[in-house]
Amino acid sequence: MTSTDPRAVVIRYVEAVRDGALDVVRDSFAADATWHYPGDLPISKVWHGRDEIIDEFLGGMGPLLAPGTMEIELVGTIAEGDRVMAEWTSRAKTVHGAAYDNRCAGVYTVRDGKITSVVEYTDTRHVAATLFPDHDDHRPAETE
Repeated sequence: MTSTDPRAVVIRYVEAVRDGALDVVRDSFAADATWHYPGDLPISKVWHGRDEIIDEFLGGMGPLLAPGTMEIELVGTIAEGDRVMAEWTSRAKTVHGAAYDNRCAGVYTVRDGKITSVVEYTDTRHVAATLFPDHDDHRPAETE
């Protein structure tokens, strides 16, 4: 039986991502969950629904990474009620040859044993430079 404790749900999810347990990843989310990835990157938006989050957002990262190089390490969690703050590191080699090494944090809301929403905070400049090197990051023009 799977725990409905919010902290345990988030830890189970992060460990499933780390281990490549896609069935557990999918089972971790409510059907109508949302994931907000801020910024102006190609992946920046509010992703709606379990299938969009898993198949398009999380699954869309795979083609950007060299196969077999992704490493996830859960740094820690803090829980209060149905909200869990998780911090993790993501490391991989990108298909562009860059080293992706990012410290991430997410605020997860868990209800009835399922993740219902996530707001992720990360170094989007590093994401742009390593995963989307050709992306127009709309930097302000330099002044003279």
